[in-house]
Amino acid sequence: MSRIRAAVLGSPIEHSLSPVLHRAAYRELGLDDWSYDRFEVDEAALPEFIAGLGPEWAGLSLTMPLKRAVIPLLDGISDTAASVEAVNTVVFTEDGRRVGDNTDIPGLLSALREQGVEKVESAAVLGAGATASSALAALARICTGEVTAYVRSAARAAEMREWGERLGVDVRTADWADAAQALSAPLVIATTPAGSTDALAAAVPARPGTLFDVLYDPWPTALAAAWSGHGGKLLGGLDLLVHQAVLQVEQMTGRPDVPLEALRAAGERALAAR
Repeated sequence: MSRIRAAVLGSPIEHSLSPVLHRAAYRELGLDDWSYDRFEVDEAALPEFIAGLGPEWAGLSLTMPLKRAVIPLLDGISDTAASVEAVNTVVFTEDGRRVGDNTDIPGLLSALREQGVEKVESAAVLGAGATASSALAALARICTGEVTAYVRSAARAAEMREWGERLGVDVRTADWADAAQALSAPLVIATTPAGSTDALAAAVPARPGTLFDVLYDPWPTALAAAWSGHGGKLLGGLDLLVHQAVLQVEQMTGRPDVPLEALRAAGERALAAR
């Protein structure tokens, strides 16, 4: 039986949960002839890796630092991916084309929608990296007012304002030293590395809104634990991973019935075993 292949690429890639999630989907869907692996690939090695893929390949998931590096190697990208200049999904079509998409943005929106968050009057974003630009793209669809981005440098502030203009979001920037003020927003999206928001835990308001902290290991973060302790609505990185993975599997396999809860359970088991 010939195998149909997919994989996640990135550097570092050892701790990626994508194989756990995609393999769980294949099991539930009865796709016994599908396999999903992980490969350590950096920007320099990416062109040769993609050039060497044969017709048995259905798709790729991409993580840092490849989300922008892959774009010149593709035959086309979706409007969603183009809006943030980042591709996390590549699908190989039957006619041999390589098409890029970004499932982080709709995945983020889908995770929020699952928790009943469909519209907000304002929001705050902590951080200014690639995930922050995806957060802005998602907020462009659900935030009716101003988004405040808390950043560490004038250069990062300028980048976030530029992304706001490009995405049609009213972005105001503020210094990271004032990040505690972010916590009073109806929706806070934290996109910073582990430990960055720990000092904010003591500043969580008595009645917080919704926090989407994109980290999943370690979990909960100090901020997430404090938020939950105060009764706020909380989403974590696993929520984003699961929702964007469902969309990836749908695109790669053509199956519209990917079981989200099976992927979530598999991700939770894998994290608990670490």
